[in-house]
Amino acid sequence: MAISRLHAPRHEAGNSAPAAAPALQMEAIHHAYGELVAVNGVDLEVHPGEVVCLLGPSGCGKTTLLRLAAGLEPLQAGRVSVAGRAMNTGAFDRAVPPEQRNVGLMFQDSALFPHLTVLENVVFGLDGLRARERERRGLELLRRLRIEGFAHSYPHMLSGGQQQRVALARALAPGPPLMLLDEPFTSLDARLRDQIRDDTLHALKDVGAGTLLVTHDPEEAMFMADRIALMRDGRILQVGRPIDLYCHPVDPFVVTFFGDVNRLEGVVEGGQVSTIAGPVEAPDLADGTEAEVLVRPEAIHLVPLGPPGEHNCSHVMVSRLLGRTSLIHVCAHGADGSERHLHSRMPGVFLPDPDQPVVLQLDRSQVFVFPRSQDADRREAGPEA
Repeated sequence: MAISRLHAPRHEAGNSAPAAAPALQMEAIHHAYGELVAVNGVDLEVHPGEVVCLLGPSGCGKTTLLRLAAGLEPLQAGRVSVAGRAMNTGAFDRAVPPEQRNVGLMFQDSALFPHLTVLENVVFGLDGLRARERERRGLELLRRLRIEGFAHSYPHMLSGGQQQRVALARALAPGPPLMLLDEPFTSLDARLRDQIRDDTLHALKDVGAGTLLVTHDPEEAMFMADRIALMRDGRILQVGRPIDLYCHPVDPFVVTFFGDVNRLEGVVEGGQVSTIAGPVEAPDLADGTEAEVLVRPEAIHLVPLGPPGEHNCSHVMVSRLLGRTSLIHVCAHGADGSERHLHSRMPGVFLPDPDQPVVLQLDRSQVFVFPRSQDADRREAGPEA
């Protein structure tokens, strides 16, 4: 919902010059609920026209950070600015109330007014405009979101996806410099969710508002975001473009959060780690370092070797078609006679029979080596024996 009713937008959507200041700037943010630290020393910026996704598991602090930006939680420490205007700079400063921050806010629940039509919901916060201009702006947003035909319907007559489109139009109507979205697509079914995401992204880019979107879904973050800020335990582990986090992770948690991995281990010798799937380069680790090797299933390419036979080499255990890809459970054999169960994800239909001998070929761009940490043994087990 839009939480500013005080001023009509000064410019038409998409025609205003980009602001020099960040749409949102958060500096040294700290927030605790009693002894539970929810946000711990976070710095974050969102620039005009940029979509930043706060990504992370439940309880990592991402929703708390969004609520602090919106003014829905009192700031305990740090500084929050919206479009260059300080909202507060600590617990003892007078905070700008949420309704005066000129931000658009959208939740999982569309929270539409049931007694108002769709168009009336959208223009609810535009008291500073004449009636004709309010209607024109409301209809334009509804057209952009492909629901102009429901302008005179009531919310109970709409589907869940249509209600979310109306909620987005209402949040965008006042022309806020900053949009805050808290998991707005979670309640939608998968196919509808994809379409709503696409329409939402186009609308946000059209109006040029800076956007902070909270999600726990890595695929959603990669689709929506210009930059992703991945959180864990109240801190931001890594900020960057989706390709940066996926292909250049700085921590094992970053790798595992974006999907399943095969977990291997070894010791660095001569700048590489020998694993059952083959040698892996480790140029940044000193010889003798205990290492953990994280291998994405799509990094393991399988090449069949003749008909099914004896188990004296790596072989297929089970294969399953998942639609666009096939998942193959492999029993990998090492030169020393060791065995390890691994997962391979192959494109398209690839369904070798059980006991099919295979050769494993690694795409090393999807293999990541880190020093073995003290909590490595406590992490969720991967697809291994």
